[in-house]
Amino acid sequence: MKKVLAILLILALTVPVLFANGQTEKTSTKEAEKLELMVYTSMKENLIGALRDAFLEKYPNVSFDYYSAGAGKLMAKIATERQAGGVACDVLWTSEVPDFIGLKSEGVLKAYLSPERKNVVSTIDDPEGYFTAARLGTLGIAYNTNLIKNPPKTWEDLLKPEYKNNFSIANPALSGTSMVSVGMLIENFGWDYIQKLADNGCRMGQGSGQVVDDTAAGDVAACIGVDYITIDKIVKGATLGFCYTDKMLVVPSPVAIMAQTKNEKASQLFVDFLLSSDGQKIIANAYTLPVREDVPVRTDLGLIDPEAAKARALQLDYAALGTNKAAYIDKFTAIIQNK
Repeated sequence: MKKVLAILLILALTVPVLFANGQTEKTSTKEAEKLELMVYTSMKENLIGALRDAFLEKYPNVSFDYYSAGAGKLMAKIATERQAGGVACDVLWTSEVPDFIGLKSEGVLKAYLSPERKNVVSTIDDPEGYFTAARLGTLGIAYNTNLIKNPPKTWEDLLKPEYKNNFSIANPALSGTSMVSVGMLIENFGWDYIQKLADNGCRMGQGSGQVVDDTAAGDVAACIGVDYITIDKIVKGATLGFCYTDKMLVVPSPVAIMAQTKNEKASQLFVDFLLSSDGQKIIANAYTLPVREDVPVRTDLGLIDPEAAKARALQLDYAALGTNKAAYIDKFTAIIQNK
């Protein structure tokens, strides 16, 4: 009798454990499901690389690859892939809002309303969820601290004598962010303002990074500078300052899932992570603005919080900009170069 009771006791203790181990094994197998993800992005290597590393730490079962290039090059790549019968990327993330509007209208994007979307602060919104802002890129005035002692507070300040032949804007044909900046200036202040800049000797530089380098070298006193490009150089010791005018150039960077993706689950996980506080902290650490108010920004370096940036942002009809892009570039170039 004692032997029977002992056997029953052993069974009572081991059977639940066996079931539990089976359940654990089943759960582990599910969690270890192998997923794949390819991201096309115009974000710099240091930013997308940091995001990838943090994402893989959270989701080690995802095989994550990315291709980083300028937005124009990415769109050309996608166009070629579409003609060949399929887009290779699962997720697209750039700062060219007109591209996302166009891709949505062509049925190339898949709608996804991330649960993190409710926290997003942005100057654009697609209520259907075909794209969502994942970063608020800003452009301010980068100035040489040896040449400018009183940084501009308004756009009219850039017409003052100290900026005569001493202010630069990146070529909008080479820089997508410059194209958006020029579009905002035209839409809000008119072509008359562009003419006034030209009359004051405004120069058209090369890319967005080059005009900041020219300013740091003293070739010009100031330029329209991208936040993270300028601040990164300031941190490294460049003789630069960075400030915003009263009305700001705010350029959202949308993220979207491609309609033809075969990796929808991994794509959604990445979008969720990108919009989460963990992902947004990485973006904020790259000297640009996150899209969440609960993520601190580097105000000691001249940045401001997302809500304040949104309130001060110049407006822009992105669809119209996409339609008029070539004409804007041609006219802007002719005015600045006095042709």
